[in-house]
Amino acid sequence: MAVDERELETLDINVNVGPQHPATHGVFRMVLTVSGEKVVDVVPHIGYMHRGAEKLSENMDYRQGIIYQDRTEYLAQFNAEQCYCMAIEKLGGFEVPERAEYIRVILTELNRITSHYMFVGAFATDIGVFGTAFTYAFRERENIQRLFEEITGDRMMYGYFRPGGVVWDVPENFKERVRWVCGQTRIGIDDIDRLLTRNEIFVARCRDIGRLSAEDAIDYGLSGPMLRAAGVPVDLRREEPYSIYDRFDFDIPIGTRGDSYDRYLVRMEEMRQSLRIVEQALEQMPDDGPIMPEKMPRRLRLPPGEVYMRTENPRGEYGIYLVSKGGEQPYRLKIRSSCFCNLTSLRQMVIGHYVADAVVILGSFDIVLGEVDR
Repeated sequence: MAVDERELETLDINVNVGPQHPATHGVFRMVLTVSGEKVVDVVPHIGYMHRGAEKLSENMDYRQGIIYQDRTEYLAQFNAEQCYCMAIEKLGGFEVPERAEYIRVILTELNRITSHYMFVGAFATDIGVFGTAFTYAFRERENIQRLFEEITGDRMMYGYFRPGGVVWDVPENFKERVRWVCGQTRIGIDDIDRLLTRNEIFVARCRDIGRLSAEDAIDYGLSGPMLRAAGVPVDLRREEPYSIYDRFDFDIPIGTRGDSYDRYLVRMEEMRQSLRIVEQALEQMPDDGPIMPEKMPRRLRLPPGEVYMRTENPRGEYGIYLVSKGGEQPYRLKIRSSCFCNLTSLRQMVIGHYVADAVVILGSFDIVLGEVDR
């Protein structure tokens, strides 16, 4: 019998992953070009959130613009509010009272933990640990969310920070409540650690997946856990201390391989370091005192000028570029979001991996689409 020795002809095909799929974490899709199961190219498409936060902020007064920060970074609202308020304070020359600074630090670090909890639960689901890790993460996150709700009266869009301080004082039992939350959070982090960190399947799915060198991470302009997982110990809270961060002792966790597993480990350790900062802040925080400057004007009119303020948010550098021509509204407002910048490295990290790995790699970015499309 004659043997047909002709080679089989194969064709690359395009596969849409997303949008509106849990693996794409919002209005985002990847068009994968695959050869068999291997990804040979990827084109990321950013969806439309229809927010226009920057342009809308230019038609509001400075205080009204705070609500758009909440909606841009809807998993780390306090962190985004802080950066925006600090940009206004820097341009207007406003001094924040001591007590308000401590309240801000405590809330932003707890918000960093809730954001990382969301990452852990969603990332484990991307990997295939359906249900348990997500439930664990949300159970622990809820303790902090309830505290936020007690303080601000809102579950998500807080609008609690104000240029010059915070809108009202915290409840009398604030320190006791935060200490209880810290204790529960430490137990919760250990629970998730035991569940995932040494799980053979979890490690196999993300170890050496989506590796990025320190040089490439710097060249792409990455920041936050994405950069630190590649072995670059840059954290704006340490590099350019803002607020009162120079008063606290904390470590900057870094990775050694720059893969998806390191990005998970860095965020897990960052939650523990945030607890250290919160507990130190509770010890140092004055029991009373003003939460706004005495001579804070009722209507904010900033002098002409421009300023760029950046802070270390859960996903990396969050920056506000503010231009004033005088008056009560910003002439121009631009947000530098870490998620948008970090996504520039997606193509290099995904090509050469399997289709299933592409979901893991994207999950390790921890994107928030409100930050990506503004």
